[in-house]
Amino acid sequence: MTKRIVITGTDTGIGKTVFSAGLAGFLNGFYWKPVQSGLDGETDSEVVARLAGLPPGRVLPEVYRLKEPLSPHRSAELDGVAIDVARLSLPDLPGPIVIEGAGGLMVPLNRRTKFIDIFAQWRVPIILCARTKLGTINHTLLSIEALRARSIPLVGIAFIGDEVADTQRTIVEFSGIRQLGRLPLLDPLTSETLREAMVAGFDLAAIAGGE
Repeated sequence: MTKRIVITGTDTGIGKTVFSAGLAGFLNGFYWKPVQSGLDGETDSEVVARLAGLPPGRVLPEVYRLKEPLSPHRSAELDGVAIDVARLSLPDLPGPIVIEGAGGLMVPLNRRTKFIDIFAQWRVPIILCARTKLGTINHTLLSIEALRARSIPLVGIAFIGDEVADTQRTIVEFSGIRQLGRLPLLDPLTSETLREAMVAGFDLAAIAGGE
């Protein structure tokens, strides 16, 4: 079966797109963000295309491209679009695929369905991205509880930001979920610096081989 990994976050704007780019590049696979909210500047798919170093065609088109940088349910309403979750079926591809959600688990797609509901249907293993800043303990532990309540498989936590050893340790001890590694904030952020940071910060072979 084609390996599939979902990347989600404890919040929006924490760096999960950069992590997704690094993982997709390492796997030499495909990347798919089914719903994009906000079209000013680079979209997340364009960021991944720039950073992942994947061959042309490996970044799949979004199912929904919504103009405003808001929760998808509201952005879709402003665009006069109804998000049909039946269209968000997993693609069948000849290689591994990294799938990125929008924002956190409880982000609504429409007035009835949240992203976590789709993840529960898919049953695809998830990597939870968490920033290392203040507040992450609460957000991360709540996200893990929500995933467990729906029996959604969780590969582990990828921390993003400066190292805060006690925060990272506390989350791991309370949750019992393994820390996959940490991706620092990169300056400059290029495909080369991202590749180096992913190799240095994560056991990528274990992520690629595990479920």
